[in-house]
Amino acid sequence: MAEAQAVLGQMLLDAGQAAEGFAWFNKAAAQGHLMALNMVGRCYDLGWGVAIDKARAAECFRIAAERGLDWGMYNYATSLTLGEGVAEDKPAALGWFEKAAAMGNAKAINYIGSFHEDGWVVTKDMAKAAEFYSRAAEGGDFRGAFNHARMLASEGRLEEARGWIARCFETATPAFVEKARAFLAASPWPELRAC
Repeated sequence: MAEAQAVLGQMLLDAGQAAEGFAWFNKAAAQGHLMALNMVGRCYDLGWGVAIDKARAAECFRIAAERGLDWGMYNYATSLTLGEGVAEDKPAALGWFEKAAAMGNAKAINYIGSFHEDGWVVTKDMAKAAEFYSRAAEGGDFRGAFNHARMLASEGRLEEARGWIARCFETATPAFVEKARAFLAASPWPELRAC
C-alpha cells in the first residue's frame, strides 16, 4: 500500500500536481516508506505543493538517512553542507556523503569530490577530487560528468572532456546546462565552448 502511494505521489508530482503528490508522499511516509519520507523532505525543501520549510526538510532527510536510505543520506548531507534548516556541519556532512557513496549514490560521490577539490574538512587534493568525479560520472551523475570533464580538460584531454560534457547535457537540468555553458564560455578551453 505505501509503495503504491509513493509511486502515485511521484506521478502526481511529475504531472505538475505537487500538492496532491505531497499528500500521497505524506500518507506513504506515515507508514514508514523511506523514499516517500525523503520526498516529503524534497517537497519542503523546494516548495513543491507546500511552503518551503528547510528545517522540516532537513528533519525528514535526517530520519530517512538514519534509517538507511542513501537519498536521505545525500539530502541530509547537502543540508548540513549548506546550513539549510540545520547548523552548517561539513564534517558530519562528509560522513553522510561517504555512507551514501558506499551504497553507490553517484551524487554523493560527486559531492565528496567537491570536498577534496575545495579542501573542506579534508586536505585539498585535486587527484582525489578527479578520482571521485570520474566515479560519479561513470555512475550517471550529470554534475559528476561535468566535473570529470573539467578535470580532463585541465590535463589537456579535450576530446574526452567533450564526450563527458555531451553526456552531462543529455540528463542535466536546463538551469545546470545554462550555468555549464557560461562556465565553458569563460574557460581557457575554446575547443569546449561549442559543446
